[in-house]
Amino acid sequence: MYKKLPLFHRHWLVLWLALLLAGCAGVDVEDYTGSEPRLDIAEYFVGETRAWGMVQDFRGEVQRRFTVDIDGSYDGQTLVLDEHFVFDDGETDRRIWTFERVDDNRWRGSANDVEGSVDAAHHGHVFNMRYPLDVEVGGRNITFQMDDWMYLQPDGRLINRTAMRKFGITLGEITIVFDQQR
Repeated sequence: MYKKLPLFHRHWLVLWLALLLAGCAGVDVEDYTGSEPRLDIAEYFVGETRAWGMVQDFRGEVQRRFTVDIDGSYDGQTLVLDEHFVFDDGETDRRIWTFERVDDNRWRGSANDVEGSVDAAHHGHVFNMRYPLDVEVGGRNITFQMDDWMYLQPDGRLINRTAMRKFGITLGEITIVFDQQR
């Protein structure tokens, strides 16, 4: 026999289902197939690139600003991005990404501070990758799921937006603008 849930429980059930369905919806990088200008990260990042960025918390408040200088090399199969960060408080960091081309649109990447391999893809003017990243917050490390989207603009600049998620909830965002230095 069917037993009716109390009103309080029904509201939580509806909220939980809404969050579950919202988590399933989203943009797929393949939705951008054919868009221009076409982005290929191996072509874009070869040589020197400079970028400016900021990290915002869940309220949108800027927590950190930074610049990053990237030296990129590509041998026809492997792309290496050597990134040097300088934060507004004087802290520095370095990340080295290595990407292996899987096919015309897909890459498999790794970085010195990212656990495991990263599957990435580009279609049209867009590049996307998702990966776990340990970030120090308030003196302790928290592993965020990074959802990283890059959008090539007609003037050659690349805009990067990254959602930092924990338990499916966006707790921070990173915005970066890249400019080729050649």
